[in-house]
Amino acid sequence: MKAQHEKIEVLEKIANGITWWIGSIPSLIVHTLFFITSFLLPALNIVEFDKMLLILTTVVSLEAIYLAIFIQMSVNKSHEKIEEISEDIEDIQEDIEEISEDIEEISEDIEEINEDIEDIQEDIEEINEDEEDEDHNERAKNVMLKSHVNSNKNEIKALKDQISELQNMIDQLKKD
Repeated sequence: MKAQHEKIEVLEKIANGITWWIGSIPSLIVHTLFFITSFLLPALNIVEFDKMLLILTTVVSLEAIYLAIFIQMSVNKSHEKIEEISEDIEDIQEDIEEISEDIEEISEDIEEINEDIEDIQEDIEEINEDEEDEDHNERAKNVMLKSHVNSNKNEIKALKDQISELQNMIDQLKKD
């Protein structure tokens, strides 16, 4: 099975090489020289014109048949590669959609956390107003709570910035 696959690969490489060569300038020159020589042979009375036409027609017909086969092989291979690329693009688009959904969910979670933080800050402010007469230790605890809330707010803001960056990247990937 492996040997057969290797033989097929060798034949495909040969077919690709022939297809490339046929579409090149050297091929154009060789064919032109061949046709000129073919028509000069009867003119120089080396070969009869009818025999030259018969041989030329046969050679050109066989060449056309093989070229059609080689070209179709190239087209088939290109079509397979295009299908593979299309599948990869579809997979990437699905991944991007999933990432977008995840980012939306994270954004919603961050909004909820922000609301909770605001509620906590309001509660802390109310506690501070109600307990102005408490001792210094209680006030220090409240200040520490506030600083943690502010720290959390900064972390949430950083997360929002990262999400915005990711969203921009996703949008750019969708455009590409």
